[in-house]
Amino acid sequence: MIEVIKNKVASSQRLTREEGLWLLKNGSLLDLAELAETIRYRLNPQRRVTFVIDSNPNYTNICNIDCIFCAFYRHEEDNDTYTYTVDQMIERFKAAAKRGVRTVLLQGGVNPALPLEYYTEMVRRTRAEVPQIHPHFYSTSEILGMSDVSGLSVPEVLSVLKEAGLNSIPGGGAEILSDKVKRKISSKKGTSADWLNVMREAHKLGYKTTATMMYGHLEKDEDIIEHLAVIRDLQDEYHGFTAFIPWSFKPGNTPLEKIIPTYATGTRYLQMIAISRIFLDNFPHIQASWFSEGKKIGQIALSFGADDFGGVLEEENVHASANFVHTTSVKETVDLIRSAGYTPAERTTLYDIVAEYGPGEYPAAAINSARLDVKLEGTDLLTALPVLEAA
Repeated sequence: MIEVIKNKVASSQRLTREEGLWLLKNGSLLDLAELAETIRYRLNPQRRVTFVIDSNPNYTNICNIDCIFCAFYRHEEDNDTYTYTVDQMIERFKAAAKRGVRTVLLQGGVNPALPLEYYTEMVRRTRAEVPQIHPHFYSTSEILGMSDVSGLSVPEVLSVLKEAGLNSIPGGGAEILSDKVKRKISSKKGTSADWLNVMREAHKLGYKTTATMMYGHLEKDEDIIEHLAVIRDLQDEYHGFTAFIPWSFKPGNTPLEKIIPTYATGTRYLQMIAISRIFLDNFPHIQASWFSEGKKIGQIALSFGADDFGGVLEEENVHASANFVHTTSVKETVDLIRSAGYTPAERTTLYDIVAEYGPGEYPAAAINSARLDVKLEGTDLLTALPVLEAA
């Protein structure tokens, strides 16, 4: 089977679900890396790895969908809730822009007290008052919530947001696009079809979006392949996805941590990056995450098919709520890419290249943040690293 798969990859043929599942279950780590790199360089032939200078603030932590993997949400009656006004958020965006941030990935809880006008005003004023910032706003869950509150259909909500100036949305809310898993971890959040429908309608209107996957909890290998297959099918329809971003479940302070037997390792992350690059033959980019998996694992993922290093994430609160915090700076991001053997290139949300940085060159932006280097104890990658380096 591995020879069949290698031949298909070499001749640019698409893997079937059955072949993808076999590869995930049986493929060696180095076979996965070799196949993924073949496709990575076919789609992105330069030794360039992109990153974006971004921030990920939240406008509210009030949420009514109670996902058991989430440590961030609060109910309205809790004593540590917040909902910021549009004025307050615009001031934060202006401050971020002064520090060199180009993209704001804005998400919040699904707060039924907020009218649709709150969201459209946020977009409109960001475009008008902070033109340096690209608004990459609102997950599918929030858009579904806007539909419920306003009484408008999902296409109508997306049209109103587009008229206000929104043209890209993040891929959050997918988790695992297998309903037997979603019913266990996010029963109030809607079905896999709901997530896919929001993305489909967005792509019809010309939006660009990302797709995500949170693994490492109750899913099985079959659910991983199901997830990859349905987003690959949707990408065939409109080619609206810019990138795929997998990350592992962060258990701290969540109900789900009490019922899962083990947590995902660094090796499992490299498998996810590689199988994603191999299977998602119609996705232009696969994003490695220094933030969710640690800087060293993020660097290694660049040799497993990833061609993007995500963002510097000047602000992030969701993983922090689970007691999981990694921070970096623009300079360190460039250094991490460069020391992994690639050319750092700053990009926009939509993957337009702003600049490449040669030896000793850095962006003008200098966002300073504390550094927390990842520790690799407890992962079997330590024994694999010499082999990977030699390969």
